[in-house]
Amino acid sequence: MKLDETHSSLDRELAADDPWQLDGNPFERERHAQMLRLSLSNGFIRNALEVGCAAGAFTEKLAPNCDRLTVVDVAPRAIARASVRTKQWSHISWVVSDIEHFSRAEPFELIVVAEVLYYLRDVAEMRAAIGNLIRMLAPNGHLVFGSARDATCRRWGHAAGAETIIAMLSETLVEVERVQCQGESANEDCLLACFRSSNRSSFPFKSQS
Repeated sequence: MKLDETHSSLDRELAADDPWQLDGNPFERERHAQMLRLSLSNGFIRNALEVGCAAGAFTEKLAPNCDRLTVVDVAPRAIARASVRTKQWSHISWVVSDIEHFSRAEPFELIVVAEVLYYLRDVAEMRAAIGNLIRMLAPNGHLVFGSARDATCRRWGHAAGAETIIAMLSETLVEVERVQCQGESANEDCLLACFRSSNRSSFPFKSQS
């Protein structure tokens, strides 16, 4: 699927009351509960980044556990919906951007990126996005990743999914824990993984041509 077609599809889906059943589906509720547990493994978070907010279902759970939360999404409609849903909190910053070009000078203690990277065009773009995320991760910071599995993502027309991306993250970060979430349908099968950075302040990241 081309990137502009993907953005148009996401925008149409975000017009629904509960896009992707993030509130009403037991599988999605369990996935978010596990993501939050992994995110809070080191306790309260001073500075966090959420990549891809959809309609704000997970943002609403993460926000009370952060001093500062930056949320970046490529879809303006997603930012608009999530910001309304979480309007009681004033410590959230909203950014419309793709993850390959987003940057912040101050590192993040926690980065959460779930059900996002498989929307990129190919494995090379996924690798570039991962490199950008790792550059923004604080020493000893945590990155929580989640995705449908490779086979499911390829069935949906994407280049790769969880297993491929976890392998790329493991080239630089240390995997701390992995969780499988399984629902009733064939599409409800995802892997979550929590990674820790080393105590170095910068990371070499392999490029792939």
